[in-house]
Amino acid sequence: MVSAASLPDYFKLLLCPLPFYHISIYLTFLPDTVVKLHFVLCWIMALRYGARKLSHPILTIVNLGLQLLWYILQTVVSIWYFISAMANLFESYFISYGFLKKYKSLHLENLRYLAIVIESEDAHQTSKVVKLLRWLDSIGVKNVCLYDMNGVLKKSKEAIFQKLKNAKSIEETNEAVTKHVPDHMTLEIVSYVDGKEAVAKAANLIFVDKLKQHNLGGELSETHLNEALQIVGFKGPEPDLLLVYGPVRCHLGFPAWRMRYTEIVHMGSLSSMRYGSLIKAIYIFTKVNQNYGT
Repeated sequence: MVSAASLPDYFKLLLCPLPFYHISIYLTFLPDTVVKLHFVLCWIMALRYGARKLSHPILTIVNLGLQLLWYILQTVVSIWYFISAMANLFESYFISYGFLKKYKSLHLENLRYLAIVIESEDAHQTSKVVKLLRWLDSIGVKNVCLYDMNGVLKKSKEAIFQKLKNAKSIEETNEAVTKHVPDHMTLEIVSYVDGKEAVAKAANLIFVDKLKQHNLGGELSETHLNEALQIVGFKGPEPDLLLVYGPVRCHLGFPAWRMRYTEIVHMGSLSSMRYGSLIKAIYIFTKVNQNYGT
């Protein structure tokens, strides 16, 4: 049995009695259906916790009713996840075998630079990484940045380039990679350490510059930081799309200053990657109308 102490912090407020209309107000502000169901389940747990103060016969009836409701909602959530997973799986296979015609033609004009974030444990699967890059090359995505937190991909850099005969390091190309579509794949490999080093060098450069100008109290703007990063050599291209392969839905420390307008998509584990899912993610991105502020 789950105790009240195991509830998430933001659900502990449920331990105090709340009218139903309060619950409906909370549900209005929750982001998606799964989170709303999670909220309702925790509310039911809180009701069971508070029902201990009732008399024994009433307590028994309330517990049975709440337990039945708990199991029903758990079943609904499980079925929802299963149906969603199966639908995505079948759709991925249909896309891979060309049954869905709308995915056959991809307009990649807006996808000038693609970043792939891989969880460090999965990054050891060099063959999977190479396979993913070959898929991208066949699709027509030529400018790619690979990232993992612990630098596993940087250690496998030579092995990756040996298996990708059509790939060049971004350091080998003098021209701006986002300005054209080359006949080869341009590959950049970075890690979390690169981001820390970049910030440290840029901050030191700005400090020295302001010290020379006797203006240590001045404000630091985004323009100053971008210029400093450019000077120290860490101002790489900003990805238009970032695909995350891993168990968590976050960018895992990818340099934040390179993601001002980046679309982030979680792709699941690298070991279960699918060609159809990759095509779908890129297709959806190419159909999005992006509006940039002035």
